[in-house]
Amino acid sequence: MKIILNGEATETAATTLSALLNEIGLGAATVATAVDEAFVPATARDGFTLTAGQRIEVLAPMQGG
Repeated sequence: MKIILNGEATETAATTLSALLNEIGLGAATVATAVDEAFVPATARDGFTLTAGQRIEVLAPMQGG
């Protein structure tokens, strides 16, 4: 299915947000996720079903000051 991942059109076989993170190599990473501009907590990712056309943002924490 086609989604928008961090602003870029992406083709994925993932059906859940958790599966998408695994697919892109961030399954074990500490990241923040949002779907269609709504925050999705880590505890909800396994049950969050993706649909075609959704906009997913994955943000990693940055260090610095």
